[in-house]
Amino acid sequence: MPSTAKRQDSKSNGKPGPKHNIDAVREAFYERISKRDMAPLWKVMKSVVTKEPVTRCVPHVWHYDDVKALVMESGGLISAEEAMRRVLILENPALHGESKATNTLFAGIQMILPGEVAPAHRHVSSAIRFVLDGEGAYTAVEGEKAFMSPGDFVITANWAPHDHGNPSKKPMLWLDVLDFPAVNFFEASFADYFDEKDKMQSTTRGDGDSAAFYASGVLPDGAPITLNRSPVINYTYARTRPILDRLKKAGEVDKSHGARVRYANPINGGPVLPTMGASLALFPKGFKGEPYRSTDATIFACAEGKGKTIIDGKPYEWGVNDVFVVPSWKTFHHEPAEESVLFSISDKPAQEVLGIWREGN
Repeated sequence: MPSTAKRQDSKSNGKPGPKHNIDAVREAFYERISKRDMAPLWKVMKSVVTKEPVTRCVPHVWHYDDVKALVMESGGLISAEEAMRRVLILENPALHGESKATNTLFAGIQMILPGEVAPAHRHVSSAIRFVLDGEGAYTAVEGEKAFMSPGDFVITANWAPHDHGNPSKKPMLWLDVLDFPAVNFFEASFADYFDEKDKMQSTTRGDGDSAAFYASGVLPDGAPITLNRSPVINYTYARTRPILDRLKKAGEVDKSHGARVRYANPINGGPVLPTMGASLALFPKGFKGEPYRSTDATIFACAEGKGKTIIDGKPYEWGVNDVFVVPSWKTFHHEPAEESVLFSISDKPAQEVLGIWREGN
């Protein structure tokens, strides 16, 4: 009885109760474990295991007229050789200083002027080029020079030596997309910068050999059957664009994605690169896409036409050579003002291998 009376007295006198005591004990505990470089998961559980994807990226459009003027200006400031790669980074506005267009992908606009060579190097990061402007420059990859035209899709696989040259009389500009933010997340980056005398690779194959050998419905005897990246260097627009017209004519027009083809590894039908997958899609005049979303943040580039993409209810207008980003799990749909073609690339293959990719609407 006396002990009960004492507890009642302490409450009536306004002294700390059991709830106050446990809060103080917990805070003292958190402070002690912090000194051991530990922290309680239960305090941050809902922020690290989120109910739905949470992205730091924001939607954004880089309009080519603005970008081209600045890239051209950079040509008078630094040479392709001095810069190694004369590229202006397309930084997501929410990720300034991180060299990212999405959380896993880098994007930039590269220019090479007439007579220039961007020296040979190689790196663990995989890269692609989607040609925007100019004709007659090349990317040399593993001994094959791929001479490029607008709309061409050129790949540089993991650790493949590559250089660029422009024997034409006009500047050439293209969109670069690399997976180095993902590679750097795993802290797995390596690179080789070749000697001064090795600015250009020796050409051991003809332009288009890789497409002729591997992308014509036949394969050379002895071709590897387990290659996890495409052996094709250049998926030319001249070969790919007519397929979109045939799909449209056949009525193969997806309600969200239009008449779309996926760039594929011809050996196994898989993605062109293990970390990045790309597509090309035609949207007929009057097309209004159904809303769509997925966990892969996507970079788009307009090859033909003009229109707008509605992202989370806000319109983002685009035209030829404009580049725009749709962040992860943001609902979007396309509304072209005329027949239009959009290139797109994302980290979907990597997410699929990890078993984390999802889509919805």
